[in-house]
Amino acid sequence: MPGLSGIVMGAAMLLAPLGITGAANAQTLRAAPHANLEFLDPIWTTAYITRSHGYLVYDTLFGMDENFDPQPQMVSEWSVSEDGLLWSFTLRPDLRWHDGTDVTAADSVASLQRWAARDGVGQALFELVEEITAEDATTFTIQLSHPFPRMLHALGKMSSNVPFIMPARIAATPASQPITDPTGSGPFIFALDEWDPARRAVYIRNDDYVPRDEPTSLTAGAKIPFMERIEWVFFDTHEEALEATLAGDIHFFESPSTTVTDRFTDQEVAILEVTDPSGNVGMAVFNHLIAPFDNPDIRRAVLMAMSQEDYMRAALGNEDYWQTCRSIYPCGTPYSTETDMTGFMGGDVETARQMLADAGYDGTAVVIRDPVDSPVISAFTGVTLELFEELGINVDHQPMLWAELVEGRAVRTSEEGEVWNMFHTWWIADDLSDPLRIAFSGDPETGWIGWPNAPELAELRRAFLLAETDEVAAEIAQQVQAVIVEGAHFGILGQFFEPIAFNVAIMGLQRPIQMYYNLAIPSAK
Repeated sequence: MPGLSGIVMGAAMLLAPLGITGAANAQTLRAAPHANLEFLDPIWTTAYITRSHGYLVYDTLFGMDENFDPQPQMVSEWSVSEDGLLWSFTLRPDLRWHDGTDVTAADSVASLQRWAARDGVGQALFELVEEITAEDATTFTIQLSHPFPRMLHALGKMSSNVPFIMPARIAATPASQPITDPTGSGPFIFALDEWDPARRAVYIRNDDYVPRDEPTSLTAGAKIPFMERIEWVFFDTHEEALEATLAGDIHFFESPSTTVTDRFTDQEVAILEVTDPSGNVGMAVFNHLIAPFDNPDIRRAVLMAMSQEDYMRAALGNEDYWQTCRSIYPCGTPYSTETDMTGFMGGDVETARQMLADAGYDGTAVVIRDPVDSPVISAFTGVTLELFEELGINVDHQPMLWAELVEGRAVRTSEEGEVWNMFHTWWIADDLSDPLRIAFSGDPETGWIGWPNAPELAELRRAFLLAETDEVAAEIAQQVQAVIVEGAHFGILGQFFEPIAFNVAIMGLQRPIQMYYNLAIPSAK
């Protein structure tokens, strides 16, 4: 809608000074998120629904403002030595866990260690960490072997995996094992007794939460829980969620299909708007551990046949909502380049057929998991199914819910009934913006789902971490892209801009990620 950016910024400025009870007493915000909440651990999984859950119940040491500059959140003071090797952080007062106990420096240390076991940026940072120590109840230090100027950016990382701070007793859980205790220190408390992964998740305002004084700005500043209660409502079908939004029963619809944009024309109840100018990036993920995609030549053949235009048209339709981008870094981000990408998403089916034959494809069935409750991802899957039929690749198509896919994709097995070979997903642009992101790891033990094995990537990513100039960093970023493309690690399906739908009365919307804790409905009863 024309002028929405001004409305969004104005609303955020108006809301921040109101205080917790100033805008909404006894109110409930009802939202239809993009997926069901099946898992509560935003460190164990990169799933965005769990990341959004994390922002409601946890807090972070630093947050990222609308200029993507890190700002203190749980931290009150910090310092770094002249040589850049010793960082000290002191927590602000009045931080309490939902069970009433104090947040301590030891909680921060344990949480950062667990985060670093799963996240690409965390892994890179902790390669330089010689010691991380809780000096007392409120102060901890990080001793490095080499200066890391982007320390605050790492601790304020905005999206998956976010370095949320958890109680030390919970953070002691191995990072490979999902936690089940949702105790945090954030602006909302998760109502565990009301959670039904098939129907709803409920968050209750934390009246003991003390927001920062600064104005809200993306994940930084005041996190003010205006609503007394937030309900995520999970629908069986996209159409049901759409109808509930148009009827006014749902205040916020996170991921309406672009194929139904005309339904929002001249609506008095709901508005449709794109709030993320950087967009999202579609990805086809191969299981590198199991035939046939353990063979890089077969992966290269598939990528030769894939056409971004086909995927984007099928999933998004209207060309106003997508663009092609044949780069592993999203177009519009600093390291993006589409040069030297021959054969990557080439759209050449005839050549791909010959490549498959030359690679020795023997008819092994490809198990493709299809999250039918995600319109965009399921549309991606449909394009691949048609393409594989054209290529003569045998397919075992497995429809399921997104939550089932998230659980099953973490399993490394070749056992019948549990094996998978391929699935499709998407990332927000920021999560693929530089070589340190977990999707670009080449370590099959600590890397992301799919588990490519490319030891040279570890050396390149460390060199990027230590690069002393922007020019050197950019050169290394392109070397990382070359390795990933040559190894056919995954497919990039295009860049798209998914809208949200929201009640006309909602205030506090932000770009590019919606933070539910700052949303308010002044007219709600």
